[in-house]
Amino acid sequence: MKMGWNDFSQKYLNKRFWAAVFTLVGTMIGAGILGLPYAFSKSGFLIGLGWLLFLGGILIFVKLCLGEVVLRTKGNHQLAGYAEKYLGKWGKKLMFFAMVFGIYSALLAYLIGEGQSFSRLFTGGLDYAIYFGVGFWFIMTFLLKEGIKGLRKIETWGVLVIIFIVLLMLGWYFPQVEVSNVSYTNFSYVFLPFGVVLFALLGFACIPELEREIKGDEKKMWKIIVIGSLISIILYAIFSFIFVGVLGKSVTEVATLSFGNFITVLGIFTMLTSYFVLSFALKDMFYFDFNSSKLRNFLFVSIFPLILYIFISIFSLLSFVKVLSIGGVVGGGVTGILVLLMNKKAKGKGNRKPEYKVPLPWIIIVILSLLFAAGIFFEFFFGFF
Repeated sequence: MKMGWNDFSQKYLNKRFWAAVFTLVGTMIGAGILGLPYAFSKSGFLIGLGWLLFLGGILIFVKLCLGEVVLRTKGNHQLAGYAEKYLGKWGKKLMFFAMVFGIYSALLAYLIGEGQSFSRLFTGGLDYAIYFGVGFWFIMTFLLKEGIKGLRKIETWGVLVIIFIVLLMLGWYFPQVEVSNVSYTNFSYVFLPFGVVLFALLGFACIPELEREIKGDEKKMWKIIVIGSLISIILYAIFSFIFVGVLGKSVTEVATLSFGNFITVLGIFTMLTSYFVLSFALKDMFYFDFNSSKLRNFLFVSIFPLILYIFISIFSLLSFVKVLSIGGVVGGGVTGILVLLMNKKAKGKGNRKPEYKVPLPWIIIVILSLLFAAGIFFEFFFGFF
């Protein structure tokens, strides 16, 4: 049977479908991608790739669990609201802490990375990073007013630019890759990539946004989560391969600063898209789950990250990669555990029939929760990450 153009476009070029996919990709590919090459260069590319594939599979599963929770629940919520519904007040408070900690860590990392990137791009150095960081904050705060319409525009074009530049880099730099750079391993740093990889794979906060973006077409939710996550993992692997393969152990913490201005633009786009989505998710959480006023939303979503960034920058308290690691293991670990518990509860207490179901025996919940808890424990008590 011959497929006409209308059938082809409806099946493969659905704008809302790909806008939602790009929302997830744009949320995931932020500061995390810029920290991966540095972590991989320390442990060895193959060790880093192993963590990426292992944690990537786990996070796809956990995101599917969260997607089922969203589809089982009527009304608009963010993660704290779902946690309250299925786990009670303690769940809401713990999820609020995890989300705020993770999102603020991300926004802080984006401001650090964007400030350094713009400073390097326009001045050739990092001396004016804080001024460019504040300028970036001002532009993103203005764009946040555009809401979901602005989200779709920024995500779609931002992600397309990211994919184009990463593939262009692969073609351009592949002849310069040295096998010795990607084949060596250093087991004394075997756990170093864990926190950064976990941070790079998160994207939990945008799952409720996806459901609102594809309203009326929720049966495609699981495909969006899987495809968006796989695109991100593939881009992470290619990106890290290029930097480690060409530069070896000389990769900087903000990886794109290791190459010229053109590559620095990639870093700017990756953080721009994620900053927007996470700010929007934080704004939604205060609005839907806490009924906050517009003024309080503005203070918590926009002003507080700026104050935190200026304070951290002036006193040089945390490095770019350290912010990613802490945000990944704490924000991601606690959120992951709560999502698994929420899913188990939602299977019995949900008020809507979901478009898909994820099998979730208790043994899986226990194993994955222990993994997330171990990441938090080692981060703070042994400093492996």
